[in-house]
Amino acid sequence: MFLSLKELFVVLVIAAAIFRLARPAAGLFITPADITRRRNVWFLLTIAGFLSPSFWLYVLVAIPAMVIAGRKDGNPAALYLLLLQVVPPVDIPVPMLGMGRLIDINNYLLLSFFVLVPASVRFARSKDPSQKQGFTATDFCLLAYGILCSVLYLHTQTPDGGLYPGSMTESLRRAVIFFFDIFIPYFLISRTCANHKAIVDSMASACLGCALMAAIALFESGWHWLLYGEMFNRWTGIIGTNSYIDRGGILRAMASSGHSMALGYMLVIAFGFWLYLRTRVKSGGLRLGATGLYMGGLLAAYTRGAWVGAGLVYFLYAGLRPGAFTKLAKAIGVAALVALLVLLSPLGDRIIRVLPALGGNVDIYNITYRHRLFERAWELIQQSPILGDQGALLQMQDLRQGQGIIDLVNTYLDILLSNGFLGLTLFMLFVLIPIGKSWSLSRRIKSTDPDLSMLGACLVACGISMLVILENGSLLGGPQKIFYAVISLSAAYAYLGRSQRLTATARRL
Repeated sequence: MFLSLKELFVVLVIAAAIFRLARPAAGLFITPADITRRRNVWFLLTIAGFLSPSFWLYVLVAIPAMVIAGRKDGNPAALYLLLLQVVPPVDIPVPMLGMGRLIDINNYLLLSFFVLVPASVRFARSKDPSQKQGFTATDFCLLAYGILCSVLYLHTQTPDGGLYPGSMTESLRRAVIFFFDIFIPYFLISRTCANHKAIVDSMASACLGCALMAAIALFESGWHWLLYGEMFNRWTGIIGTNSYIDRGGILRAMASSGHSMALGYMLVIAFGFWLYLRTRVKSGGLRLGATGLYMGGLLAAYTRGAWVGAGLVYFLYAGLRPGAFTKLAKAIGVAALVALLVLLSPLGDRIIRVLPALGGNVDIYNITYRHRLFERAWELIQQSPILGDQGALLQMQDLRQGQGIIDLVNTYLDILLSNGFLGLTLFMLFVLIPIGKSWSLSRRIKSTDPDLSMLGACLVACGISMLVILENGSLLGGPQKIFYAVISLSAAYAYLGRSQRLTATARRL
């Protein structure tokens, strides 16, 4: 408990500083009342998390706080995005008489049950016809994909080396989790954020939540101290569950994300959002400070895929926004200068050592493993291309790592093995339809409303960047939630193009 108190003190000091420094910028996009309320709930849940000896005691505090805050908040979707990683993503089984467990619950599901579901009910009961949207192709693709994932999924291995068989109970469990964990957030964000102000409110809240993690990650990297590790271990009851991960002798920070890769991928999206939001911030110090904070967090996570994603979102946003040629040329110049300064600094050696393209060989086995994974998985996919091979793990034992797991660090291979090309097609349609419509709207209005056009370019850049880096990452935890939030916001943005009230809803903040 003494260690938890020390960690709590450090987290509260860092968070208080970030909330204070970020308030002038956040106030441009979020109402003062919502900023204060969301900050207070974040502090309350953080304190409860560090002081609760079990997840269930945390739940007793979290439920009323989430219900009250969600009811009062002007944009519950933004509250959800800020609180996504207030505590680590610990999965705790809910016991059920007659079976091993009912479902595994975590903070994501708590937010869905007690913030998003009540808000969705209020939205559905709204009498305002201007808020109503019909059932869309994007909705259909996501629901169909969810149903398919509930029926077809990779079966995990038993202790004796076999596979747990599929069952109706497990399919129902997966369907319930998919509905509340993925579809409900998508539904609420895509419907209630269908105007300019709500979209930027949600983006700013996600940025604020990630700024907190970035600052904590910088402390963890500098002090070689994971601040949320003890909480994670205490709630799971397994010492070492959230163990220290190093790369070349350097700690990979994770803050409350649960893993350094998850932290890196979430910061990529936050950085992408910030590229748009910073155009509305007049203070040069705030613009430079926030950009440096996200870059520092990405370096602290020490994740190669996230570095690629951050570079990609930066250049895509520059190339997609109005005045693309000039903006892209400037972006290339700025990036080249920053890269040169970083490589010449003491950080340069740390970066070069993990980049094979520059001769680095630290953790090179991870890249080799990914090549072997692709080759082995592709052989199995070719044998069952339409619906996948749910027993594939039995035929991939040569890929078992030292931790005793087969690490499917490729979202597309995971989908293909689980659901085949049918599942991948539904998933990609769900993603590409909103991105395509957002891009079309952004181009159409770039001369009449450059600011709204830049917002669309930002969402498109974030969506495409995530699609690229998911080739080297799993779509789980925080990255999964923030990825679906990007697509949901893209769907909301695309709705502006369908609405006859485009001019009215594209008002200035």
